Amino acid sequence: MKQTVPALIMMLALAACGGGAANQTKTEEKQEVSAATGATYAIDTTTTAVQWRATHKGGFAPRFGAIKVTDGNLIVDNGAITGGNFNVNMISLTTDPASVTEAGKKSTDLDGHLKSGDFFDVEKYPTAKFEITSVAPYDSTKQQSLVPGATNLISGNLTLKDSTLNITFPALVSVNGNEVTATAKFVIDRSAWGISYKTEGSPENWMISKDVEIGFSLRADKK
Repeated sequence: MKQTVPALIMMLALAACGGGAANQTKTEEKQEVSAATGATYAIDTTTTAVQWRATHKGGFAPRFGAIKVTDGNLIVDNGAITGGNFNVNMISLTTDPASVTEAGKKSTDLDGHLKSGDFFDVEKYPTAKFEITSVAPYDSTKQQSLVPGATNLISGNLTLKDSTLNITFPALVSVNGNEVTATAKFVIDRSAWGISYKTEGSPENWMISKDVEIGFSLRADKK
């Protein structure tokens, strides 16, 4: 069992998680994607799961759901991930009905709102993309992990709508023979990608937390 991780994604939802700014992942300008060497592992889209969680200010009215990964590959050399990428189908974004408890409201209504031009505008931007730019050992003294037992620090370019930024987050990764598994959970600031409801300073947008929690469990098999 070795280390390193792919990354994800991507994908996310609109508002925010209760993680708070202290748990936000490191976000920088887009980085160059280096050529990776090694064997190719195809991401198993039937077992790979991507979740999102969002709230209003103060952690109120949590909403959560899932988004589907459509395809992707990881590159593994000498038991370690050296690169990879994957695509997320933003049209597949769904809200878990269990998170919508208000009378008269449906999860499908929120689905439509998140997919509209108010947020992700999926008709114009149907795909989110993640490309790994570096993988390093995880050091708990330098960055907090929301996943116990993190082994690696993953950096990659996350593209949402027409904006691409580089994010870095801890992950628990295992490279074992013909299979790679990875688990991660991290928080991003949606506004960094220009995702705002109405206008940045509007009362409606202010009521929604900027933090979005992304979680994923990923499996990839050697081709």
